[in-house]
Amino acid sequence: MILRFLNIQGIVGIAASLVLLTLLLMQKGETRHWRKQSGQFEQLYRGEQAAFARTVANYRAAAEAARAADQATAERVLADQRAINERTANDYQVRLAAARAHALRVQREAAAAAAHPCGRGTAPLSALPAPACRPAPAAGQDRLPGSDALIATEQAIQLDQLLSWVKQQHAIDVNAASSKPPRQLPR
Repeated sequence: MILRFLNIQGIVGIAASLVLLTLLLMQKGETRHWRKQSGQFEQLYRGEQAAFARTVANYRAAAEAARAADQATAERVLADQRAINERTANDYQVRLAAARAHALRVQREAAAAAAHPCGRGTAPLSALPAPACRPAPAAGQDRLPGSDALIATEQAIQLDQLLSWVKQQHAIDVNAASSKPPRQLPR
């Protein structure tokens, strides 16, 4: 009975079945291979996605840290500038008060000298002529009057304090991360 089926058509049918069986086995092998490859590609994809998420998180954290550092630096610079402003204003007021006190003392001494041209509280000498008791008139001719001298001194002090303030402001390092106080510059 088997021989009856082994004619040309039967042999072709068996050969076709064997070819189809071989193709089916090859397809199953290919399917396993690509499933394994697909799993590896999926792992690579998930790894890349995780690395990307970590990179984004790192950049965001770095940007936030940079913003915080910038804010701290801005606060430090503002505090340094306020300290310099306060110190300069206080120095200016002290120097101005000293100059005004000195001008007042000089004015009082000049008034006292004018009241007693030949000495302080002593009787004038009878042997000396009157013009010898007074200072020479040429001694003060190249000087400013008292009020103008005080104004000039005040302006000189103001300019000196302004220069000192500018130098100290320039000495602040806005790029430094430390919170050390600004260095004092000599006047």
